Amino acid sequence: MLASLAFWAFSGVAILSALMVVIARSPVRSVMFLILSFISAAGLFVLLGAEFLAMLLIVVYVGAVAVLFLFVVMMLDVDFAELSAGFAENIPLGALVAVVLAVELLMIGLTWESAPQAAALRAAVTPDGLSNVEALGTLLYDDYIYFFQAAGLVLLVAMIGAIVLTLRHKPHVRRQNVADQVQRRAEDAVELIDIKPGQGIGE
Repeated sequence: MLASLAFWAFSGVAILSALMVVIARSPVRSVMFLILSFISAAGLFVLLGAEFLAMLLIVVYVGAVAVLFLFVVMMLDVDFAELSAGFAENIPLGALVAVVLAVELLMIGLTWESAPQAAALRAAVTPDGLSNVEALGTLLYDDYIYFFQAAGLVLLVAMIGAIVLTLRHKPHVRRQNVADQVQRRAEDAVELIDIKPGQGIGE
């Protein structure tokens, strides 16, 4: 009974918050509803026994993507009026994309239900003495370690590429030169002036 109530609560909040992400006019509010949707989906994963996916959803999406996007929206001077211009003209295209995605998700679900190996995959359990997280970690770092590392390298290259593409050096901004600071001597940085009594520096 409690699991059923939790399922309906998490699913209802996830659906409503997902709708508010699209409906809300303020981008900050949209991001907050997006975080709420992620947390609700993580609760559904916990009910399914996939605690690793729930933790991954919170750590990666809520802790990194959503919060980073929120700070970007709040700190950058984005002209949202210009971004939303022509929104009504793109509604048919957006509706078409949404219908295509819905059909694809429906086909995936039906295939998962009707596939001959679906029952065996759904009945698969973790090895004895291992939790879900331990079994998944063993699978990733033993059987698929090279693919896992390759995916990490691809993400690293993508991060470096994004930094290089967005980095702009402004001529009027003073930047730190570590080599000059390390090679600087006391004789070059300090100048001793012997001022006689009653005289100023300008005299």
